[in-house]
Amino acid sequence: MNFATRLVLSTLILAIVTSCANIGRPNGGPIDTTPPRLVKSIPMQGQINFNKKKIELEFDEIVLVENASDKVNVSPPQSIPPEISTNGRKIIVELQDSLKKNSTYTIDFSDAIVDNNEKNPFNNFALSFSTGSAVDSLEISGTLLNACDLEPVTGMYVGIHKLLDDSAFVKTPFDRITRSDALGKFNIKNVAAGRYRIYALKDANRDYKFDQSGEDIAYSDSIIVPSFEYFEATDTLKTKVGKVIKDSLIQVRRKRFTPDNLVLMAFNENFKSQYLDKTERKQRNKLTITFAAPANALPKLKPLNFSKKDWAILEQSATNDTLNYWIKDSTIYKQDTLLIEATYLKTDSLKNLSPQTDTLKFIFNDLKIAAKKKKKKDEVEKIEIPSLNVEPKFSSTLEIYDDLVFTTPVPLDSLIQRNILLEEKKDTAWKVVKTALMVYDSLHIREYRLNHKWTPDGEYRLTIDSATFYGFNGLCNKAIKKTFKVKSLELYSSLFLKVTGFTGNAFVELLNESDKSVRKEPVINGTAEFYYVNPGNYYARLVEDRNSNFVWDTGTFAKKIAPESVYYYNTFFELRPNWDVEQEWNIQSTPTTQQKPMKLVKNKPKEKKPKIDELSDSRSQN
Repeated sequence: MNFATRLVLSTLILAIVTSCANIGRPNGGPIDTTPPRLVKSIPMQGQINFNKKKIELEFDEIVLVENASDKVNVSPPQSIPPEISTNGRKIIVELQDSLKKNSTYTIDFSDAIVDNNEKNPFNNFALSFSTGSAVDSLEISGTLLNACDLEPVTGMYVGIHKLLDDSAFVKTPFDRITRSDALGKFNIKNVAAGRYRIYALKDANRDYKFDQSGEDIAYSDSIIVPSFEYFEATDTLKTKVGKVIKDSLIQVRRKRFTPDNLVLMAFNENFKSQYLDKTERKQRNKLTITFAAPANALPKLKPLNFSKKDWAILEQSATNDTLNYWIKDSTIYKQDTLLIEATYLKTDSLKNLSPQTDTLKFIFNDLKIAAKKKKKKDEVEKIEIPSLNVEPKFSSTLEIYDDLVFTTPVPLDSLIQRNILLEEKKDTAWKVVKTALMVYDSLHIREYRLNHKWTPDGEYRLTIDSATFYGFNGLCNKAIKKTFKVKSLELYSSLFLKVTGFTGNAFVELLNESDKSVRKEPVINGTAEFYYVNPGNYYARLVEDRNSNFVWDTGTFAKKIAPESVYYYNTFFELRPNWDVEQEWNIQSTPTTQQKPMKLVKNKPKEKKPKIDELSDSRSQN
């Protein structure tokens, strides 16, 4: 073997060895599943009279700090975030704020500390020390849930105030803080004896106080008095007798900190500053005014370059934040520019609504093609007579509770009801239904509904003559003819929920497996009745409805109005065709933190792939 050949083989062998070495475990050695171990800390755990701002932690292996800004919390909270760095086996924390006298400090790392190789976390580690002569040792813990759907809230600050006045939450940073974990759990450590108010805050500007109306918050009406108690617990003691290790049960005395089961409900006040957001004129006969927030009152409009009292039809959203004005008079909408004086309520610097008057300019220019293509001499040009496009919004198979819905492109000037014919098939003949009446909702002035008590498994025919719907633009509809069938009763299920443990107004929502509401019914005389439900698996959520508006309402901290309460039935209902299901539901029988079925919980810790599988995968690839 010549020198060149030996050199090539040596290089190839070296490459193979290097590639295998990248696994990090020669000869497929054991996986490192042991978290790093703390060897030394400055200060020591629980040290008193420590007044330095540099903290050092030394471990038995190389360590990293992952997502320090999100996971590491210092209490009392720091106005300037600490600087956190790693150097081999050391973690260095440098506090930037001045230290308070006679105060207990806690640096809570949660699961941020991991070893360098396998990322094994040093879980639930917190270092505490005191600048005074004693370390405060009480704890307050509980769970933070979203008020509207009981979803665990992750990464939100939970803090306490010694000042019991509500203004402390708005004007003063927390005395002590922590953050909720992946399950919404929180634990405020090293609390001094005393009386406290507790709050939660999604702190947008990191000043640890509720000074921005868009921040998520939670609060409790109760005053918190932390304490502890001892209790007897059973533990296992391992003893070695010769070469045999035996387990024996022993009684140990342990300490329990209270309160340890607080439940805080997070919500957003949904406060939005009111102002005129934009104006549009995308069509000649339609003006749109959009506001930034819902409004209780409509603006007052005064035409400036045209005069007519009843000049438009108003189409408004349910919350009055989007207003469409359909201009009825062609002499008005043919003007390219329309000037209107608008007086409306606007949020001022003190967050109060005050009158504001603006001049609005609406401009519309037709874009016309300057040149047309020459037509062939023998080409016959088709002339289409314009009509009002009335669009049916239902299919050929109708749910037994559905209405027939039609939409129009513009508001109607008139509707000729006698031109609407609804027939039901009886045996082989069509029989006229006398109750065919088309109506519209004042909030949906371009949506028309025909309501009827349909016969299950029935077949119907709807005929609408041309010139039945007249738009205010002078156009009318073409003839419409639709045939449809109604679903059979045997295809449905029914659910009846007998609710106990609750008084007052409420409604129940049926939910799909994505936690989305598919039906809702009021609780009347303690029962929510769901007829004609399509078969499937459903969950149920009860919503307190204090103001009887049939929607969940949030809270307001300044007025001490809590968000409306929500309760989940903690398992699903299997609804089969042609079945009736009756179920009693005591909404107080299951603790709030356990009510929401795990299938519906979105915010849960990600399952980590076992490291043995990861190693196996990497070896197979190599």
